[in-house]
Amino acid sequence: MSPAMSPGGCEESEAWLGPGGSPRPCAHGAPAEGAAPELRDPPTEDDVYCRCLSRTLCHTATPVTVGFYAPCGHRLESLLAKVTAFMREEMSRREAAELQRGHRKPRSPHGWGLLAALWLLAFYEPVVTEGHLRRKNLEFIFIRFSAWEFAGCDKLWAGLVTTLCHRIRQHFGALPLSVFHVLGSRPRFASGFSQREWILKKGACLRLWGLLLVLAVGVAILLVALLVPGVKDHRALKAVGGAVASLSGSSLVLGALSILKNFLVSEKKKIERLTDSDRFAGQLGFMSKVRGEVEVLVDFLAFMEVFERRRLRVVLEITSLDLCYPEKVAGVFNAMATLLSDANAPFIFLLAVDPSVIVPCLEQTGCMKGLADNGYLYLNRAVTLPFSIPEMGSRSRLRSVEAAIQTREDLMYRIIADNVAKTRGGCAAAAARPAAPGCKEADAEAVAWIHEAFRCLHDASDVLSRYLPENGANVRRIVNTIPITLRLLLHRAGVSAAAVAVSPRAAAAWVVLADRWPCRLSWSLQCLEDGGRGKSLWSVFQEHAGELSALRQALGKVLSLDGDPELFRTFLARDFPFGAVEARELLGVTVNLDHSIRHQMGLLRAMARLGKAAATPVSRGVQCPCPPLIPGSRRISGNGDWEFRGFAPGFWRLWDDPEGIPGFYSRILAAPVSRGVQCPCPR
Repeated sequence: MSPAMSPGGCEESEAWLGPGGSPRPCAHGAPAEGAAPELRDPPTEDDVYCRCLSRTLCHTATPVTVGFYAPCGHRLESLLAKVTAFMREEMSRREAAELQRGHRKPRSPHGWGLLAALWLLAFYEPVVTEGHLRRKNLEFIFIRFSAWEFAGCDKLWAGLVTTLCHRIRQHFGALPLSVFHVLGSRPRFASGFSQREWILKKGACLRLWGLLLVLAVGVAILLVALLVPGVKDHRALKAVGGAVASLSGSSLVLGALSILKNFLVSEKKKIERLTDSDRFAGQLGFMSKVRGEVEVLVDFLAFMEVFERRRLRVVLEITSLDLCYPEKVAGVFNAMATLLSDANAPFIFLLAVDPSVIVPCLEQTGCMKGLADNGYLYLNRAVTLPFSIPEMGSRSRLRSVEAAIQTREDLMYRIIADNVAKTRGGCAAAAARPAAPGCKEADAEAVAWIHEAFRCLHDASDVLSRYLPENGANVRRIVNTIPITLRLLLHRAGVSAAAVAVSPRAAAAWVVLADRWPCRLSWSLQCLEDGGRGKSLWSVFQEHAGELSALRQALGKVLSLDGDPELFRTFLARDFPFGAVEARELLGVTVNLDHSIRHQMGLLRAMARLGKAAATPVSRGVQCPCPPLIPGSRRISGNGDWEFRGFAPGFWRLWDDPEGIPGFYSRILAAPVSRGVQCPCPR
C-alpha cells in the first residue's frame, strides 16, 4: 500500500512519527501536533499509587523500611522506576520553590566547592540550626541493590553494606570522605535559635598552630646549630633542634598519611577484608567493626546536609530477593535491622518483594526462632511502611501492552528524547513547568485531611484512640500509612473532597482495622468479593465465620496476626460499621493489607467448594452419553459417575479462577442424572 493510501493519514502525518509510530519533536522545541505526552495521556492507576507513595516518603521520618509488595517481578521493576522518577520530580520542584523564597542556593562538593568542603572539614564544626530543620529542599541518593548479583557469596548482607559504602563514596567523592575519617566531626544541635551553622574548632586550631610553632622553633634551632659559626660544634643543640623538628613534623605527616590511607583503601575494601578473614569473623567485635564503618557514613551524611544546605535521603532499592536462597534472604533482613537502622540514619529502604514467596523463605531459616515460625509476623516487624500494590487497572494494562509491543528502536528514541528535553530545559525548567490544573488544590486538601485524621488519633475522647495498638512499631506503621490512603482517596475522587464518601476519620479507622486484624478483614473482603449479600462488613463476616473456622488450620499463621477478636466485633458492629459500598471503595486504597492473603483465601474457599461438590452423591440413572471431558478419565459402567484417573493440564489452570471451579465442576459432579432428564454436562 502506498503512503498516500495508508489508512487514516498521509505522508505528512507519518513524517512526524519516530520509530514505531512515536511522535517526533517539532522544530524549535515545539511538540508534535496534538498535546504533549504528559498532558495528552491521563495518568494510569499505577502512576497515582507511585506518586502518592513518593509524596509521602518526602515527609516520612527516617529510617523507614517500605514493604513494596507486588506479585509480578517485572511489574515491580516498572513501579520502582515510576517511584524514582516521581521522587526526582518532587526533588526538583522543592529545589525551585526554595530558590523562589530567597534561600541560598545549595552547593556541591565538586569543583570549587571541594575546596570549601575541605576547609570546613578541617577547621569548622557543623551545627544543626532551627533554619536548617525548616528547609524543604532535599536530595535523594538512589542506590539499587540486586540481591541476585550477590547470591553466590557467603555473606549476602555484606554485599548490601559494601554497595551502600561504595555508592556514597562515589556520589560525594573519595577525598571529602577520607578527610572526614581523620578530621571530621558529627554536627551538633544549636543551643538556641541562632542561625550560625559553622563554629571554629578552637582545639584543632590550637593544636595545629602549636605543632607549626614547635616545628618552626625546631627548624630554627637546627639551622642555627648548622649555620652559625660559633655554634657549629655544639652537638647537643643539633640534637635538640632535630628532635623538636622531627616530633612536630611527624605528627603532621601521620595525619597526612591517615588521609592518604583512607583515600586509597575504601570502606568497601575494609569490609570485604573483614569478611574474608577467618580471624576477624570469629570474634565478638566483628559486627561492631562493620557497624563502625556504617556509623562513619551516617555522620558524614549529616555533615554534608549542613554543607549542601539541604536534607539528604539515601534510598536503597532492594530487588530480586525472592530469587535467593532462604538463608541469604534472612541475612539481608538482619543487615537492615542491625547495621543500617540507626536512629539518625537518613535511609529509606524500598524492599520490592512478593510476600507469598518471601514468607516461606523466612520460615525455612533459623531466624524465626521465638516467632513461632511465622514469616508474616517477622515481615511485619521488619517493615515500617507496608505498600501493597493492588491489581493492575485498565489504563495500566493498556500502557503495559503498549510497552510490550515497542521495539528496541522505540526505547532508544525515548531515551534520546528525554536527553534532549533535559539539555534544553534542565531540571530547573522541568520544576518551573506549571503544574496540572487542580494539583495545588488537591495537595492542600490532602494536607487538611491528613491533619484531621491525625487529630482523631490524638483525641483521647475519640473512640478510635482506644483501638490503637500498644506496640510502637505498629503505631508508626499506621501513622505512615494514613497519608498515602488519604491521598489515594482524593486522587480517585478528583480535586473536590466532596466527592469522597468516606471521611478522614473513617479512613484512619480503616487503616487501623487493616493493621490490627489483617486476616479477618481479608476474609471479609474476599467473601464480599465472592458475592457476599450482607449490607455491612460485619454481617458478611458473621455469615461466613463458620467457613473461616473450618479453615483455621490452613490459615493459622495468618490468624495469629490478628488482635483481640472481641475488639474486632465491637469495632465493626458498633463503633465503625463499615458498609459494603464503603468497603469496596476503601479496598482500592488499602495499601497496608497484604493482598496475597486474600488470594490464598480465595483458593482455599474454591478448594472447599470443590470438595463439597465432589462429595455430593449423584443419583443412579441413565448412562451419560457424553465422552469424557477430561483426558485420562473413564466412565464407570452402570451409573453416571466418572473416575478421574489423570487430569489434563487445563484442569489445574482453573485453580487461578476461584469462581470457575465450583461453577464448572459442580454442574458435572453435583447435578443429578436421572432417566428422561437432559445430560447436565456443559456440552
